Amino acid sequence: MRILHTSDWHLGRSFHRVPLLDAQAAFLDHLVATVREREVDAVVVAGDVYDRAVPPLAAVELFDDALHRLAAEGVPTVMISGNHDSARRLGVGAGLIGRAGIHLRTDPADCATPVVLRDTHGEVAFYGLPYLEPSLVKDVLGADRAGHEAVLTAAMERVRADLAARPGGTRSVVLAHAFVAGGEPSDSERDITVGGVAAVPAGVFDGIDYVALGHLHGSQTLSERVRYSGSPLAYSFSEAAHRKTMWLIELDAPGTVTAERVDCPVPRPLARIRGHLDRLLDDPALERHRDAWVEATLTDPVRPDEPMARLAERFPHTLSLAFEPDRAPDDPLASYAQRLRGRDDQQIAEDFVAHVRGGAADAAERTVLRDAFDHVRVTDGLHEVSP
Repeated sequence: MRILHTSDWHLGRSFHRVPLLDAQAAFLDHLVATVREREVDAVVVAGDVYDRAVPPLAAVELFDDALHRLAAEGVPTVMISGNHDSARRLGVGAGLIGRAGIHLRTDPADCATPVVLRDTHGEVAFYGLPYLEPSLVKDVLGADRAGHEAVLTAAMERVRADLAARPGGTRSVVLAHAFVAGGEPSDSERDITVGGVAAVPAGVFDGIDYVALGHLHGSQTLSERVRYSGSPLAYSFSEAAHRKTMWLIELDAPGTVTAERVDCPVPRPLARIRGHLDRLLDDPALERHRDAWVEATLTDPVRPDEPMARLAERFPHTLSLAFEPDRAPDDPLASYAQRLRGRDDQQIAEDFVAHVRGGAADAAERTVLRDAFDHVRVTDGLHEVSP
């Protein structure tokens, strides 16, 4: 069976306030063309179809058009909701849409109810695990605690129980939207940390022939059977070095995986340039970035006059400008942002407690801080999905 694995479309998202709807439409054109030209048997979309719970109408129309075109190709499609999606909204009409071969899996309670497809070698069971917010699905899945590993383990126990009851030789594909250990994040993904832990071990998916992951925006191979497709477009400058692709997976009779990367169309390359303004304006080696979307970081010790206007003369598509003056680490003028770089919210809060009190936070205080951050993150997500 030939499977096309994609994820993290984030329909409706912009790039530094530059609309991307045309680029997203071009990607979906490419997706449908790939389905047709490469004779794909099934498409899997591993979450974050939309960029937010209540997407703009233009994004909904683009999604609707994509569903109609995939259904017209007669190629079954399996989709799950991600942490950016409203699972309930995305899942509206799933039963009816399923009759057209578009299978939406957005309810955690249905994670062990597969979409079963058949090829010349027998059946392939596709299990869709939507994004599992631990505090919201713990009881639904019967997990022993509210953590990412616990709820994914509980979901996979259900999947394995269903798979074990199927005829021998049934191959399996799991779609999941999660941060799996070994994956490399970017600045584009929303934080899903719970209890100070975001990543789950890849071993949670042991025994499955292919695991199609979503959430991280870089295309990655965690093992031959566990892969991230990554997002089809870059959504932050931290993705400047990414090669945006989909995975074309061949699943043979015994379940052996053969994988090929299929490149996605790039609307405009990304460039991150850094240095004194005069050098950035004069260096001939930077001419290759004239047509790129540019993020410039100026290291001049004193902020130059009209830096954005001057940069735009050479790099018309400059979208981001930052200042990081060349200074010694102990210079009192070093910026607060520089001192905080690479530290998460929990570490910053603990440092603040230590600063104002003159002593480090104890274990109980660290737990209180962690619970507070978890509550804010989950509550913010709930507010986002409310009408």
